[in-house]
Amino acid sequence: MRRFLRIEDMEAVKPFDCGDATLNSFLVDDARYFYDEFIANTFVLEDDNETIAYFSLLNDKVSNTTVPKNIWRKLRHEFPHEKHFNSYPAVKIGRLAVAQGHQGEHIGSMLIRSIREMLLRRASIGACRFITVDAITAKRPFYEGNGFRLLINEKEIPADADTVPMYFDLKAFLEKN
Repeated sequence: MRRFLRIEDMEAVKPFDCGDATLNSFLVDDARYFYDEFIANTFVLEDDNETIAYFSLLNDKVSNTTVPKNIWRKLRHEFPHEKHFNSYPAVKIGRLAVAQGHQGEHIGSMLIRSIREMLLRRASIGACRFITVDAITAKRPFYEGNGFRLLINEKEIPADADTVPMYFDLKAFLEKN
């Protein structure tokens, strides 16, 4: 039977291997520390034998100092002029990983939907307009398929970039659905 748990509610992390040593290590070595230090909250999908997937969320912002001007203008256009600020609140997906044996089962997309639902239900104390992620370049199509857009101009992405900043507008999504 599958369970969805917060890292602080777990006695121990069950075996996990997503094929990426850094993501594996974060879950085992750092997730509870990040929770204890108020840096990030980690949520785990597990069954009786293994960890199937996990994600970590932390606070972020979309800011006029970090976003290209043309993208910033598009984002600000969504707000009335009197509500223009220099930044808007966001929640960042710090990590998201699916165990190798479960990749291809659309679990990652299910986790993105779960994150969206948590934030749309305002299940946390803080409010946010956007979800952000520094997507591993090879995973960019996955995030685009889940409604994320670039937070940088395509031509500004270095050819050797390991990650690319992306965002998802929660309010725009809610208004469309």
